[in-house]
Amino acid sequence: MEIGISTFLESTPDPKTGQVISHAERLRNAVEEIVLADQVGLDVYGIGEHHRADYAGTAPAVVLAAAAAMTKRIRLTSAVTVLSSDDPVRVYQSFSTLDGISNGRAEIMAGRGSFIESFPLFGYSLDDYDELFEEKLELLLAIRKSEKVTWPGSRHRPAIRNLGVYPRSVQDPLPVWIASGGNPESAVRAGTLGLPIAFAIIGGMPERFAPLVNLYKQAAAQAGHDPSKLQIATHSHGFVGETTDQAADLFFPSTQAQMNVIGRERGWPPYTRDAFDAARTLRGALYVGDPEFVAEKILLLRKNLGVTRFFLHVNVGTMPHRELLRAIELLGTRVAPIVRKELARQGAQE
Repeated sequence: MEIGISTFLESTPDPKTGQVISHAERLRNAVEEIVLADQVGLDVYGIGEHHRADYAGTAPAVVLAAAAAMTKRIRLTSAVTVLSSDDPVRVYQSFSTLDGISNGRAEIMAGRGSFIESFPLFGYSLDDYDELFEEKLELLLAIRKSEKVTWPGSRHRPAIRNLGVYPRSVQDPLPVWIASGGNPESAVRAGTLGLPIAFAIIGGMPERFAPLVNLYKQAAAQAGHDPSKLQIATHSHGFVGETTDQAADLFFPSTQAQMNVIGRERGWPPYTRDAFDAARTLRGALYVGDPEFVAEKILLLRKNLGVTRFFLHVNVGTMPHRELLRAIELLGTRVAPIVRKELARQGAQE
C-alpha cells in the first residue's frame, strides 16, 4: 500500500495572524515538502490544479518538475488535472516532460474539477462539463498509446491528422488515473477503461464508498480487465501530530477558516468544532491524530475499501510551514511503517 501527500498549495490568510503567504513562497515551500516526503520514505506527492487566489497550484507539472531532480523515489502526480478545460496534447507533453526529468515517476490524475474557475478562464462552457471530459480523456489516452495521433476533432477541439506528440514518456504507458468525488458514472468509466481510480473522501464515513468500489470492479470485470490488478486510491484531509489532541488543535483553525470560505460559496452550514471532532473519530473522514491513531484509520480504510494508495491532504487552509513539515515527517517515519508492518503481517498469515 502506498502512502503519500496531496495538496492544493493553499495561500490563504493565517487564521491567527491574518497574514497571507505569497504564491511564490507557497510554491517554494512545496518543493521543500516534496524533497522531505521523499527522504522520509513516502510513496507519492500530488498537487491539485486550481485557478483562484487562495491556491497557488495552477501548474502542478511545473512544481513537481522543480522537485523531480532533487528526489529519487517518490512518485509525482497531479491531484487533479482539470482535463475538461485543458488541451490533452499539452497535458501529455507536460507530464511526459516531468516523467523524463524524474526518470519515470510522473502520473496524471484526470478529473472534471469540483472548482469551476478554469472553465470561463479558458473559454469553456459549464453546459459542456461532461462532454468535454469524455472527449478529452479519449484523446489523452490515444496520445499516450501512440506516438503519431489521428483525431477526428469535435466542436471543442480541431482534428489531428497523423501528427507526432513529443517528448514520449519514460513509462509506457504514462499512468493516467481517474479522480472522482463519488460519482457512480466516474467509477464505471474508470473500470470500463481499466484505469486506476482515486476517490476524494472529505465527509461522511469512508466505508460508504464500498458500493462505488464494487461498481468500479464490476465494470472492470465486464470490460475484460482483471480487477485484482487495478489500483484504488483515496484522498482525505488530515494531520499527524505528536499527540491526537495536539494534532486536532493545530489543524482545526485553518481547516475551519477554509471550509467556511468554500461553504459560503456552495451553501454549506458553518464548519464547527463539533463537526470537526465527529469527523476525526475512527470511522470518520478526517485523518487527524497521533501516528498510531492515523495508522489505525488507514488500516481500517484498507480493510473496508481495499485501497492500494492513501493520500493525506494537508494542509487545508494556511498553517505554519514548520508544522506541515513535521506532519509529513511523522507520516513517513511513524505512520507508514506501522501500516506496512501490519499489512506484511497479514500477508504472511494468508
